[in-house]
Amino acid sequence: MSKAFIRNIAEVEWKEFPGHFGGALSKPLVAADTSDAKQLDHRISCYQPMAYVERHTHKVQEQVYHVLEGEGLMEIAGKKQVVRRHDVIFIPPGIEHGIQNSGLTDLVFLVITTPMTDD
Repeated sequence: MSKAFIRNIAEVEWKEFPGHFGGALSKPLVAADTSDAKQLDHRISCYQPMAYVERHTHKVQEQVYHVLEGEGLMEIAGKKQVVRRHDVIFIPPGIEHGIQNSGLTDLVFLVITTPMTDD
């Protein structure tokens, strides 16, 4: 049986995951290695100016990005669009995408992914 929890964001270490560059950091708040979650991955990310994740595609995963602070460029299927506070982005499986901080301050956003693995 899965266990419920409350965790303060300060308790989770920043990580630079594979394919992330230039200070593209994330805290895995609900993930396989930090919880008993089986269906979703929930992260908060903080990208320094010029930081980015390389363009990539998920086989089966859906993602939601929710921008909290800053601004950047979200590339979806080859088209770039400015994203900023309160923008919500949905990425279905099979769509190439990437995000970069093109602004002057940190770009902070949530990423929710389901299912947890891309198998």
